[in-house]
Amino acid sequence: MIPRYTRPVMGRIWEQENRYRQWLRVELAVVDAMAQLGQIPAQAAQEIAQKADFDVDRIDEIEGETKHDVIAFLTCVAEYVGDSARYIHLGLTSSDILDTSLALLLNQAADILLDDIQALLSVLKRRAYEHRNTIMMGRSHGVHAEPITFGLKLALWHSEMDRNRQRLLRAQETIRAGKVSGAVGTYANVDPEVEKLACAQLGLQPAPISTQVIQRDRHAEYFSTLAIIASSIEKIAIEIRHLQRTEVHEAEEYFSEGQKGSSAMPHKRNPIGSENLSGLARLVRANAVAAMENVPLWHERDISHSSVERVIAPDSTILLDFMLHRLTNMIDRLVVYQDKMRANLESTGGLFFSQRVLLALTESGVDRDEAYRLTQRNAMAVWNDGGTFKDRLAADSEVMTHLHPDQLEELFDLNYYLKHVDTIFSQVFGTGE
Repeated sequence: MIPRYTRPVMGRIWEQENRYRQWLRVELAVVDAMAQLGQIPAQAAQEIAQKADFDVDRIDEIEGETKHDVIAFLTCVAEYVGDSARYIHLGLTSSDILDTSLALLLNQAADILLDDIQALLSVLKRRAYEHRNTIMMGRSHGVHAEPITFGLKLALWHSEMDRNRQRLLRAQETIRAGKVSGAVGTYANVDPEVEKLACAQLGLQPAPISTQVIQRDRHAEYFSTLAIIASSIEKIAIEIRHLQRTEVHEAEEYFSEGQKGSSAMPHKRNPIGSENLSGLARLVRANAVAAMENVPLWHERDISHSSVERVIAPDSTILLDFMLHRLTNMIDRLVVYQDKMRANLESTGGLFFSQRVLLALTESGVDRDEAYRLTQRNAMAVWNDGGTFKDRLAADSEVMTHLHPDQLEELFDLNYYLKHVDTIFSQVFGTGE
């Protein structure tokens, strides 16, 4: 069973302690780069590296007076460092630190989300193979179409989630950009070589050009990717909700001993986990819209994006971390009712074989429109008056003029729909299990 979700792993990324820790990483990388280039004394850089630290409560105290978080941070660090602190933040602007550290934070979050997706992929694959040949009714418009297997449904989800993994890797690379280019991005007061050396030390790529900020199309891509992943999660959740409906009842969220479904109706077993995922997906998608609204800023910068990112960065990453973990647990413990799948499949008297009949009639030489008319005529009779589709066809002399009774019998073979399941599985998972 998948371990119970605990929020602190992702949540700690966005705590003030880690946020300031990343600020300090950026400042120290810049100091080191300047020392390498001979722009500040090596001894001072060494002293800064040894002494630099901060205290969150002290930063809050200073910010209460300065009303500026980066200045409060620098003041606090200077109290630890002493005289050599004059070499910290030389030629930089606040956004050099804020934007470069945000790239580090978003990359840390992406690493966790990628691990989450991998865990989900493993469970989807295992259950897909478990139900590779569990036949069920495929539906379009919510109406019976032709048979599939539940394993194919799970394989489809696996394929989509693997694309989401690739999307997140690309978005992570896009967001992996730092900037140490000064007030409006012109390097007027800081050497471009400092940016290259500092970013290399931090595992980032220097933005080829920036204003006072890294451009927010990068962040919009990142949060849009999170929204796509959330939408895929909701897609799966909605399917589970549909399959758990009383009239369908082909699959069901695990209902633990002692769990209650309703305060009023003791018989209820509701798909609350899936419904929760549908609701949370709306928030992650809404946050992606907010990220896109951050792209157009005034001239070389304004800070309208800053307040938005303070909310959407922790919210979207923590939410998606939770959603992926919840979905993984749901799929892992999902109860599958194979008998009900079979009963539902048989409930229409074999109407789903209609395309096979249509094709057989056309192959026997009947004009396609006429073949469609003959097939539909018998199908509608089953819809309206009951009986089985095969019996209706067998009693239709016009149809049986073109089909031999043995041929009709062969048309109603369920195995026909399973013949390429292994091929599809090899396309999704490769040749080995």
